[in-house]
Amino acid sequence: MMIEFPDPNLADDEGLIAMGGELTPEFLLSAYLQGIFPWFCEDEPILWWSPNPRMVLLPQEFKLNKSLRQVINKGTFELRVDTAFREVITSCSKIKRSHEDETWITNDIIEAYVKLHELGYAHSFESYFEGELAGGLYGLSFGNCFFGESMFFTKSDASKVAFYHLVQFVLKHQFAFIDAQQPTNHLASLGARPIPRKDFLEMLEVASQKESLQGKWTDLV
Repeated sequence: MMIEFPDPNLADDEGLIAMGGELTPEFLLSAYLQGIFPWFCEDEPILWWSPNPRMVLLPQEFKLNKSLRQVINKGTFELRVDTAFREVITSCSKIKRSHEDETWITNDIIEAYVKLHELGYAHSFESYFEGELAGGLYGLSFGNCFFGESMFFTKSDASKVAFYHLVQFVLKHQFAFIDAQQPTNHLASLGARPIPRKDFLEMLEVASQKESLQGKWTDLV
């Protein structure tokens, strides 16, 4: 059942769309299908956002710099996909961001996205060093798009390698874009760029009509 949110085009550039609701699969999938995502802290109601502009990476525009290429060519990290989703999202929740006083990845968010993972919509890309999880990222997908949520690392370059393999995956499976939500210098250095919300919503409408790769992606790399 699709849950209708207010039209994102009517929001200001900051992008707050709605307050309240639930973190059920129905609410979350409905939100993402409409270009909206949750972002709130522990003591706040659930807040739903669709900022303008929207940070997006077109896979063919990914920038692989020399130092990252060397790390990949050395085979420093082992890649796995969808083998440690809960561990990845929990690790992301513990990362202190310079612009945030507290994590937005609350226990309720963790349980909600773990449920989406169990349903085959949320996925993790993981970098291992000497058999130990050293970095990774998670997000969700439907149609031929991927919505990146967060990443972490405990060893330098581990999350960048995971992101590189995500890009290779979406290129292989002809995804239209990776949604990175909000602009950062790090994402820009990898080739992501801000686009008007209106354009993003039009891209999303087309991409969401494509067949989804639902289920675990472990054997699809």
